[in-house]
Formats: sequence, C-alpha cells, structure tokens
Amino acid sequence: MEIERLLTQLFSIFVQFLPVQFLPVQFPLIQFQELLDANAFLTIVSFFVAWLVLWLPIALPLTWKLKWRPGEPLTMAQKLPLLASLYLLAPLLLWGFAGLAQQPFSAYGLPWNLAVLVSGGKGLLLGVLGLGVLFAIELTCGWMTVQKPQEPILPMVVTTLLLGLWVSLTEELIFRGFLLNQLQQELQPWMAGAIASLIFALLHLVWEGKANIPQLPGLWLMGMVLTLARGVDGGNLGLAWGLHAGWIWTIATLDTTRILVYPGKVSAWITGLDQKPLAGIMGILFLLGTAGVLGWMFSG
Repeated sequence: MEIERLLTQLFSIFVQFLPVQFLPVQFPLIQFQELLDANAFLTIVSFFVAWLVLWLPIALPLTWKLKWRPGEPLTMAQKLPLLASLYLLAPLLLWGFAGLAQQPFSAYGLPWNLAVLVSGGKGLLLGVLGLGVLFAIELTCGWMTVQKPQEPILPMVVTTLLLGLWVSLTEELIFRGFLLNQLQQELQPWMAGAIASLIFALLHLVWEGKANIPQLPGLWLMGMVLTLARGVDGGNLGLAWGLHAGWIWTIATLDTTRILVYPGKVSAWITGLDQKPLAGIMGILFLLGTAGVLGWMFSG
C-alpha cells in the first residue's frame, strides 16, 4: 500500500504538467485505478517517469562516485552499479502498478509455477544452442578463431548465468510484460509488439550511446522474437525469459573470457560491427532462424 500511495502522489504531480487534451475532462473526479484502465498510453508514460524519478536520487550520487559524466562511454565497472540500481527498482514499481490497476502480478505473464520454469529451461537451452550453431558456422567459414581464455572460465560462467537470468527477467517483465500488455489495450497485437520492441531497442542507447546505433535493427528484431516467444508460450514469459537469458549468458561469457577472435577475413557487416552479432547479417539471420524454430517447435 505504501508503494501504491507513492505512485499516486508521483502521478498527481506528473499530470499537472500535461496538456489538458491528454487528460479526461472529469479527471479530478475519477480514481487513479480507473485512469489506468482508461488510458494505456498515459499509464506507460507515468510508469517510466516514476521509474526515472525514483532512480535519480540513487543514480546521481553513483555517477559522482563512479566518476562518470553523461556523454562519456561507460566502462563495465561503471555500468553494472548503475544498471543494478535501476533494475532493482523495476519489480517493486511493477508490483505497485499492478496493485493500482487491481491486477495480480502474474498478469505480466509470470505466474510462478512449474510450467514457467520448464519453459524457461527450454528457452535457455534454445538460446545457448542457437548461438552455438551461429558461432560454429562462423568458425567453419574461418570468420572467427578460438584463443586461450583471458579469464578463468568456470567462475565467469556462473557469474554471467546469474547476471543473464536477472537482467533478462527484469527486461521481460518490463517490455514483454507490462509494456506489451498496455499497448495491446489500444493496438493490434502485431503493432503492440513492434512498438514495444522499438522502445526496447531505443532504450539500449542509454547505456552505450551512439555505439549501439548499428545494433538497433537487430535489437528491434530481437524484441519481436521475444514477443513471439511469449505468444507461443500461451502468454507466459517463461520461454522469452529463458531465450533472453541464454543469449546474455553466452555473449557475456564469450566477451569476458575473450575466447573468440574475429581475424577480419570477412566484412564486419556480415559477422557484426564492433564484434557485436546483432549488428551484422549473420546475427539477423540467426534471429530469423530462431523465430522459425519457435514457430515449428512450440506453436499449435
């Protein structure tokens, strides 16, 4: 109840700055819960504004302590504390919004039961195996080589698995859970998925800035594949969560251990600009292939 009261206060402050045409005429007479049901777009804006407002008192001291200034590239040591502080707030805020809308938390697609965990395991396996096939093809073609790991593998595998499970769960709850649910109240499912995926892709610019621009098409398509995963999983997030976690786990492990090297025998547009698979043709084909596998294995 405390979180719900806080959100109501934040929302009341926020709407004072909105143009009158965005608000119902009888706004002072209706309850916040009714407004959530009546205007999905306003709910989305209020969520992200509230998230930012709650995070800033934490983020500003952190940026000072980490000696980071907006516009400068983030190192991993700077990014992780900022990301952690932001993502730890998200589930609490989502729980508050679910309460205000008089919905259970499971409405976001995460009923905590065995079926979700089984789907998550399938998604995790599919995500890891899919990337394994991608990299096996590139190794066979001579587009990448294997070198001695630069970091101990076992501790890194455990760390990146836990990180992947947490980050992917948070992002799925936000983008394929809350955001997709809200957009589907106003739009056709395919359009809601496309817009949610676009927002998902654009918000990745917050952390990497211009360096992430080549990945935007791939990130959008990734969002669409994860939206498809929720759809074929009966509206649950288990499969999307597992897929997302498998991708983060594999890529983060390989990046940190630096076990794979691109010798430059083929254009970076094929393997991925700046060694990022989603910024290359092979990465796009990989996502399309994953979508095809999802449709074949899980639909119907």
